[in-house]
Amino acid sequence: MQFEVWAPGAGEVTLMCDGVTSAMESDPERPGWWCGRARAQDGSRYGFAVDGGPVLPDPRSRRLPDGPDGLGAVVDHGRYEWRAPWRGRPLPGGVLYELHVGTYTPEGTLDAAAERLDHLAALGVTHVELMPLCPFPGRHGWGYDGVAPWAVHEPYGGPEALKRFVDRAHGLGLGVVLDVVHNHLGPSGNHLPAFGPYFTETHHTPWGAAVNLDAPGSDEVRAYLRESALAWLRDYRLDGLRLDAVHELADTRALPFLEELSAAVDALAADLGRPLFLIAESDRNDPRTVTPRAEGGLGVHAQWNDDFHHALHTALTGEAQGYYADFARAPLAAFAKTLTRGFFHDGTYSSFRGRHHGRPLDRTRLASHRLTCYSQSHDQIGNRARGERLAALVSPGLAACAATLTLTAPFTPMLFMGEEWAAGTPWQYFTDHTDPELAEAVRRGRRREFAAHGWKEEDVPDPQDPATRDRSCLDWSEPRREPHARVLEWYRRLIALRHAEPDLSDPDLADTRVAFDEESRWLAFRRGDLRIAVNLGSEPALIPLGARPARVLAAWEPVEPPGADGLLRVPGESSVVLFQE
Repeated sequence: MQFEVWAPGAGEVTLMCDGVTSAMESDPERPGWWCGRARAQDGSRYGFAVDGGPVLPDPRSRRLPDGPDGLGAVVDHGRYEWRAPWRGRPLPGGVLYELHVGTYTPEGTLDAAAERLDHLAALGVTHVELMPLCPFPGRHGWGYDGVAPWAVHEPYGGPEALKRFVDRAHGLGLGVVLDVVHNHLGPSGNHLPAFGPYFTETHHTPWGAAVNLDAPGSDEVRAYLRESALAWLRDYRLDGLRLDAVHELADTRALPFLEELSAAVDALAADLGRPLFLIAESDRNDPRTVTPRAEGGLGVHAQWNDDFHHALHTALTGEAQGYYADFARAPLAAFAKTLTRGFFHDGTYSSFRGRHHGRPLDRTRLASHRLTCYSQSHDQIGNRARGERLAALVSPGLAACAATLTLTAPFTPMLFMGEEWAAGTPWQYFTDHTDPELAEAVRRGRRREFAAHGWKEEDVPDPQDPATRDRSCLDWSEPRREPHARVLEWYRRLIALRHAEPDLSDPDLADTRVAFDEESRWLAFRRGDLRIAVNLGSEPALIPLGARPARVLAAWEPVEPPGADGLLRVPGESSVVLFQE
């Protein structure tokens, strides 16, 4: 079997495979690359030693059975026999469901999560968006400290378990999206610097030296990240990738890495004959991220829209700290702006940043499905001091209003696992660092961060305490009892409406019309022949919809259609969807 590794500064490289050591040779046609051959098969353990150093895992290891510090294992992807034929599932018209494998079930494995996929198929979502799966030291964590972007975390079940998960999801008609991290690698178990200039001091990020996307040697680093992304889509039959915090990709080259990656993904989609897509997390509010390459954009297929969340959250909770401040001044006006223009900060002044922020979307040209909206996400829950979900902050009626607004908005909606039944479990920040000094630094840093906002140290959960992860696991007995069962049925009804009513998947953002009353706390908007009315106040609201006949399609509390006066009476903390031609 042929082995190869990029180590441009090495004088010699040694291959060790199944206990047998052999010298590798430099490749005269590819500067910096070393090649060698050894007898190997699926499961063979191997690694490389650079200039007499320790034997380290291959930067492109497809499997790390013993974790990031152990040898890699050969993976023969051709051995897996796929059962479910799959032609793909495109993003337009989709409903995403963000899922963390380690807390979706108490077992915290891909196989255990796969057993719960029937629930998602019955819910009506179209794509499961898995949080990062790359290996990291320890067993439990959020996954954003992964250090091997070609491999699957072994405690989750490794490569074969991911294939079984995808196979079962596809058999149920569900697409699968994976969250990948290109902006940094974790602080422990990262051996890339021993092989080459994967990082550069030219730029710095919140995690230290930046991933090398534009300094000497960056051609190979970009290829490393690009090819790992394509491998997930090709070898595991994934349907899309979510790209973590692309605003932290330090890249000054004329051809941005994101544009290069989107072109490669589109080419792979054409080659495979099925749709593939990228969803970026970006806080830049720059429409060029999702503008097609032919129109001068980066060509990413969609991006998260935090402005939708912030406006909705402030309207529901009244919170006004930090980045919520600008939205809280007039929350319904802010939310109305996101519904009709995509971004709230589209060149406006951001007091949180102390500068103007964002750029306007061209509503006449950019399809609205390219923005992803949500009332909850792993970030917005887990980065609270105690990881409270929205259901712990507001009444069941207001939580149902949040679902209504998210699932009838003109964007691609996303749910966070458990929100569909107003899960009573928190989702907290937890780690399992095996380095004692790093573990203590994370613990102190977390508590120091929230102490600055008035929290007592003992009130902030210890990330390293196994109980913090355990508290964050979903309780699967909840959906069978009230009040959770009622919330779950509401989500199912709204998602079914989204699939059944073409107006709810209309990509024309400019067609959305909104009316609201900040004082009375009601908001109504039109999408084609549908009217969505939400009353966030505690008292009933009279909402003018006009005298044309209307039919109630879904209502959280019983509602009569508007009478001859054209007024719709909506109970407090309730919402309704109507058909009014």
